[in-house]
Amino acid sequence: MAPPPGPYSGTSTLALVARTSAFSFGIVYGSIKLKYLKAKAKSHQKAQAKAQSQSHH
Repeated sequence: MAPPPGPYSGTSTLALVARTSAFSFGIVYGSIKLKYLKAKAKSHQKAQAKAQSQSHH
């Protein structure tokens, strides 16, 4: 069923689209940030292990 024509039909659709795009952007941004942080942590661990092995010798 199509929404009845009225002053709010266009804005509600626009709001729904904006909300959906913002939601999907948040998911994408969150996953990218998580990948970045994981990679950063991994490289940091590698650097620490390298520093420790060098300090032992």
